[in-house]
Amino acid sequence: MSWIVILLLIFVFQAATILALEHRRPAHAVAWLFILFVVPIVGFALYYFLAREYRRRRKTRRRSGPDERMRAEIVGRSRVVERAEEMQSPEFAAQERLFRLFRKSGAAPITGCNRSRVLTNAESAYEAMLDAIREAKHHVHFASYIVRDDETGRAFRQALVRKASQGVQVRLLYDGIGSYKLRDGYFRPLLDAGAQCACFFPLRPSFMNKRINYRNHRKILVVDGTKGFVGGINVGDEYLGRHPRLGFWRDTHLMLEGDAVYGLQEVFLKDWELATGGERPSDPLFLPEHRCGGDEQVQIVAGGPNRRADAIHETMFAAMAAARKRIWLTTPYFIPSPSVAMALKTAALGGLDVRIVIPLVPDTRLVHAATLSYVEDMLSAGVRIWQYEKGFIHAKVLIVDELLASVGTANVDLRSFFSNFETNAYLFHPKTIARLEEDFLQDLENSREMNLTTFLGRPRSRRAMEAMARMLAPLL
Repeated sequence: MSWIVILLLIFVFQAATILALEHRRPAHAVAWLFILFVVPIVGFALYYFLAREYRRRRKTRRRSGPDERMRAEIVGRSRVVERAEEMQSPEFAAQERLFRLFRKSGAAPITGCNRSRVLTNAESAYEAMLDAIREAKHHVHFASYIVRDDETGRAFRQALVRKASQGVQVRLLYDGIGSYKLRDGYFRPLLDAGAQCACFFPLRPSFMNKRINYRNHRKILVVDGTKGFVGGINVGDEYLGRHPRLGFWRDTHLMLEGDAVYGLQEVFLKDWELATGGERPSDPLFLPEHRCGGDEQVQIVAGGPNRRADAIHETMFAAMAAARKRIWLTTPYFIPSPSVAMALKTAALGGLDVRIVIPLVPDTRLVHAATLSYVEDMLSAGVRIWQYEKGFIHAKVLIVDELLASVGTANVDLRSFFSNFETNAYLFHPKTIARLEEDFLQDLENSREMNLTTFLGRPRSRRAMEAMARMLAPLL
C-alpha cells in the first residue's frame, strides 16, 4: 500500500512543478498536465527536456536584442518612414496607433525604397531564386527549415557549389529537425567548394540542452545584400507537387529588392551567429548601398524565442484589431492565440468580411484536428472558412482592408507565435495588396466553404480526436 502512496506523491510533485513553472502560460500547463496524466513518468521527463522557456536563459537574455550598430547602419542607408501620413495607404492617416506599434515592435524599420514581386507556388519561386544565385557576385546567404536531398535539393546545391567555386561567399543554414534526413554526403560538395554550412540546433545536442522545442522555421535567401526572398517555400520536390498523397502544393513566396533586404540580412546573420556559436560574420558588402529601384513600403518583422517581444503575434493581432472592412487569411495550420481568435470573432460579429482558407487534405493529422477544433467557434461568430480542395495549401498570407498584407514563414498557430524563429514581410503598397487579393480569390475558387450545420453533424470519433488535439494545441 505504501508504494501507491509514494507513486501518488511523485505524481502530485510532478503536477505541482508544472503548475508552478507554467503559471504565466496556463494553456501550456493544461497541455503538459494532460500528457502527465496519460504517461506520468514519461510525461514529466518530456517536460524537463522540451518545455523550458527559452527566454529564461541568461545567455539568451544577453543576446536577444538587435545589433544596435547594424540597426543604426540599416536606418542610415534606408528611406525610413517616420510618420503615418507618409504611408502609401491613405487609411493609415486614421491609424496612428497601429503605425506607432509597428514602429516600436522591435522589428526592422518600415522602409520606403523597395520593389517586391509575389511568387505564386514553388515553380516560379525556385526559378527566381536560382536565377538570383547564378547572378551572385559577393555572397549568398540561404536559410531553409527543410532541405531535401532530392532533385530540387541537388539543383540548389549545384547552383551554390558553382558560386562557391567562383569565390562567392556561400552560407547555408538548415534546421536540425526540419532537415533531419540530410546526410553528410549532401554537404561534401559544398564544403569542398568552399561553402559554409551550419545546422540550427542539431537534434541530439539540442535535446540535451533543452532547446529541441525551438526550431528555425525561416526560409530566407539574401544575394549580395540587394535581393532577398522570404515566404513559405522550403527546398524539396513536394513543393513542386510531387508528394504522392498531397499532390498539388499551393504556396506563396516573395522577392524583395531595396531597403527591406537589409532586414532579411540582419535576421540571417543573427541566426548564423546563434547556430555556429562564433562571431557574427561581418563585411561592408553585407549591407551595400543600392539604387532605389522602387517606392514600395515594406517592413521585415522577425519573431523568435530569443527576442524580448513576440513581434509577429503582436503586429498580426494589432492589424486584425484595426480592420474596418475585411480580414482575409490563408494558413495551413490554424491554432490561434486567445487574442487572435477574439480579434477574428469580434471582427465577424461586427459585420466585417472575415474569411479563412485552410487545407482540406492535411499534411499532419494531429495538427489538422487541432485546427478543426476551432472551426465551430469561428463559424458560430460569422467567420467564413474554406477548405482548399485542389491539393495542399501551405501559404501564409494575411490581408487587412487595403491597409496592409503579410507574407512570410509564420503560420497562425502558437508555435509560430511563441516558439519558432520566424520572419514575415508586411507590405503596404496597394498594387502588392491587390496582387495577393487576386491569389486569395483564386484560392477560394479552388476551395469548399464550410457549413456550420454540416460541421456539427460530424462523427463523435472526430469530435473526440479534435478535443484531444485541442488539449495539446499549445505544444503543436
